[in-house]
Amino acid sequence: MKITVCIKQVPGTAQVEIDPATGVLKRDGVESKMNPYDLYALETALRFKQSHGAEITAVTMGPPQAESVIREAFMMGVDHGAIFSDRRFGGSDVLATAYTLAQGIRAAGGADLVICGKQTTDGDTAQVGAELAEFLGIPHVAGVSRIHELSGEEILLDLDLPLHVETVRVKLPCLVCVEKGIYEPRLPSFRRKLETAGRPVRTFTLDDMEDPAPEHYGLSGSPTQVKRIFPPENTNTHESWEGSGDELAERLRRLLDDRKFLQQLR
Repeated sequence: MKITVCIKQVPGTAQVEIDPATGVLKRDGVESKMNPYDLYALETALRFKQSHGAEITAVTMGPPQAESVIREAFMMGVDHGAIFSDRRFGGSDVLATAYTLAQGIRAAGGADLVICGKQTTDGDTAQVGAELAEFLGIPHVAGVSRIHELSGEEILLDLDLPLHVETVRVKLPCLVCVEKGIYEPRLPSFRRKLETAGRPVRTFTLDDMEDPAPEHYGLSGSPTQVKRIFPPENTNTHESWEGSGDELAERLRRLLDDRKFLQQLR
């Protein structure tokens, strides 16, 4: 069984500049890390490797330095890695990102099962997984909180819905987006770091894709454009009060009453 796990390198800090012309994050020179939700996707795949002998490929879309998250996946037990990297992919929205990932996964050899994390911490859309499945032409399930059984033909799992949990059976090949907490992610191994130091990471550019039309990628292939983006205003203020307990309690009551908070509770 061939499993592909989609991972992403995201900023490790909230202090990230925005390009005013394109509305995209300026990632160069910014401290980065693996998207935390992807750790649960990796752990899910690694458990299938232990129980079913699956072969795992971790893929990511990003600049060349994104190889570091592939190397981290190697240290956790992933077998192969690939980067979809090309300047023409830059500025992709969720639709163009999903299309690029679909083209890249096909170019890398395809998969019986694609596993994604719930979402990324830099975009927070939780849309790429579903759109990727559509471009691959396979069924998908999001909000997966538990996996009961995996066979060579289908997977049985729990779908966490707002009011109840639904158990579904899905035919392979398919894509699943797992929830945080489905498993406890393992730590990278220093021994595996040494063992995989020379393991190659394949790089795919636009020229390697089945569809090499540049208008389908990057900003050109993104139907959504950022019109305006700005940081939120910092309105945090504080003051210190002194007095007896009764005086402070009455002062707090007047403040809450003036700001209409108490009226909402009446």
